[in-house]
Amino acid sequence: MTRALALAWLIAMSCGCSKPPGAAPESESYERIVTLAPNLAELVYAVGAGEQLVGVSAWSDYPPEVLDLPVVGDAFTVDQEELALLDPDLLLVWESGTPAHTVDELRKAGYAVERIQTRGLNDVSTAMLRIGALAGRVSEAEAAARNFQQQLEALRLSQEGRAPIRVFYQVSARPLYTVNREHYVSELIEICGGQNIFDDLQELAPAISVEAVVDRNPEVMLASTDAGADGFTEWQRWPAISANLYGNLFLLPADEIARATPRLIIAGGALCLALQQARFNRGAFAGD
Repeated sequence: MTRALALAWLIAMSCGCSKPPGAAPESESYERIVTLAPNLAELVYAVGAGEQLVGVSAWSDYPPEVLDLPVVGDAFTVDQEELALLDPDLLLVWESGTPAHTVDELRKAGYAVERIQTRGLNDVSTAMLRIGALAGRVSEAEAAARNFQQQLEALRLSQEGRAPIRVFYQVSARPLYTVNREHYVSELIEICGGQNIFDDLQELAPAISVEAVVDRNPEVMLASTDAGADGFTEWQRWPAISANLYGNLFLLPADEIARATPRLIIAGGALCLALQQARFNRGAFAGD
């Protein structure tokens, strides 16, 4: 599928006649928007609707302008009094994170609520197009979605022909979580020529055992900078893991890799550089 066709499909999926069950009613534009996840605030700004954002969730810090906005809670709990004071006409919630009972309570209170899904890379463009439609910023959203898809394609083309390498992405160490093939991090790994060793699991972000990681023997271990310098300490107990033998333990920028926004391009670039270094380290270990 060409870039133009891909974008046209995304636009059709997000702006077509049918809406997801429980979606916010169509309006000329919603003028007072509150977001209940950090990436959603960023997406509102990405489509040029920042002036319509009146409240955000905890941990919202990009772009810097959101730091001046009232915080109404997080993906799981909402301060109803603060929300009432803001008098929003639209709430954007995280499909995979905001509990269903919270969404139900907000709708029963009379708020228009829109669930935004951000599992895979294409969901970023779809989300921008949907938010743009709701905020009356259709042309800006289409431009943002097009730019994101073009940058993804450029990254993909730059990595063609790279030698495969087995990758483990550690979402958290205790408890130990990773991602499956449907998650955008796994898609970035694939774009960069890597193979997610847990791409076959059913859950989007499954809990796994240490033994499963050791058994699948990754050649690269990745985590976010939130893990800090000790992010891979536990794995030193298994020096025979290929990633340890090659010295292939890399941290990726936390905000960029953890949030499904256009800044995933930055995370993808860092990931591709890490895998390129990992291939070099593997070759050096083998004496190539």
